[in-house]
Parts: sequence; structure tokens; C-alpha cells
Amino acid sequence: MKNGGVVRVKAENVIIGEEDNIAGLSGKAVKITVSDQGAGISEEHISKIFDPYFSTKESGSGLGLAMVYSIVKNHGGHIKVDSKVGKGAKISVYLPASDGVKEIEVSGLEELKSGKGRILIMDDDSSVREVAGTMLIHLGYTVDYASDGAEALFKYARSLENDDPYGLVIMDLTIPGGMGGLEAMDRLKEIDPRVCAVVSSGYSNDRIISDYSKHGFKGVITKPYKIEDLGKVVHDILIVRGSFN
Repeated sequence: MKNGGVVRVKAENVIIGEEDNIAGLSGKAVKITVSDQGAGISEEHISKIFDPYFSTKESGSGLGLAMVYSIVKNHGGHIKVDSKVGKGAKISVYLPASDGVKEIEVSGLEELKSGKGRILIMDDDSSVREVAGTMLIHLGYTVDYASDGAEALFKYARSLENDDPYGLVIMDLTIPGGMGGLEAMDRLKEIDPRVCAVVSSGYSNDRIISDYSKHGFKGVITKPYKIEDLGKVVHDILIVRGSFN
């Protein structure tokens, strides 16, 4: 909202009937609605806003809403968009509600795989870098960051010159407008044939993700990150396989 305004967030329990026309959902649900007073979304764009890499912003990656859509669908939910140009936007998320209280076993910190060493995280999204970095620092690692492949190459080369190499590089597969993980990996192998890298993506069905070792990667981690999964991947590669010198 360039000129300011109010963002409203509302959560409520609802009962969905056939007349509500919510595909795949019926009965009890939780409805979370976020509305703003911004520029709104044109009719031609509404059908595209959840498509990967679609964005009307010059600095946008087009991945945020695509990830939201994927997460909601994986939880059996539904997203509904209501917007008109000049009149703001309202996005409603519907998630199926439980009929009762479900007991959940909470994993203790002792189950997390910790370790030590230097890790370089390459991702164009600062929030993703921060989350991954916070998790890895909590697990005992020292973390550095790069926003794209070019910066990762520069920092990796400098670490070799300073005789303080990174033990692992975690690289986002796609960097809109910049060097992504695949090209960066090819360049890193020229600098250091022994480079140890993990590829990261929000799309588990990507051909590179499914065949990561063919491209020189030692492992794969999908977004959104879970500290248990991130810790296990890093631990298995660096500690169990002995990748740290």
C-alpha cells in the first residue's frame, strides 16, 4: 500500500456447506482472512497470482503466493481471492478443522542433529536466509550469507584464499534476475572440485531436485525449512560422511 492504509487479519470458525462452493471442503473449517486497502488485483491477474514466478512487482520473485498455495493445498485447504482494482484485496484461507483435541508428541531438542563448521547460505529472499541461518546457528554452526550465485562465488573464493573454507554451501535453485544454484554449482566446481553443496527449492518435483547428485550436489532440502530436516541433512553430509576437514 504505497499511500498507507490498514491491513486486517481475521480468524473464525465456520461450517462449509455445498452452497459455499469451496472445492474439496465441507463441514467444520477455520477461515483466515487478510484484507488490505491497496491497489487491488486486476481480473486478468487473479488467475495467475499463485503461479510460480508470476509477479507484477519489479523486485518480486513470484514465489511467495505459490508457496502459500502449496502449503494450504497440502493441508487439505482452499484459498479464495476477492479483489477489484483500486479497492484493495481480500484473500481467505480455509483449513479443515479437527473434531477434537489431538495429542501431539513434541520432539525434544536432544533429537536435533547438531554439529560445527562454516556454512554459506545462498538465497535471494532475506527472510529465508535469516530463518535458515537462525536454525543452523542454533544447531551449532557458523553461518555466512549470499543473495545470489555471484556473491556466493566471491565469498567462497575469498574463503579459500584466507584458508578458512566453507564446509557446506546451501544454494537456492532459482534466483530471478541473478545466478541460480545450478550455474553457481558449475562455477564453484571450477574453483574447488571438492566443493560440498546442497540444493534448495520450494518445488520438490523439479528435475534437478530429483536428480541432484548428477549435478554435483551432495543433498537436497526443500522449503519451507524444518529445523529437524535441515539439521539431519547437514549432519548426515558433514558429520557422518566426514565432509568437514
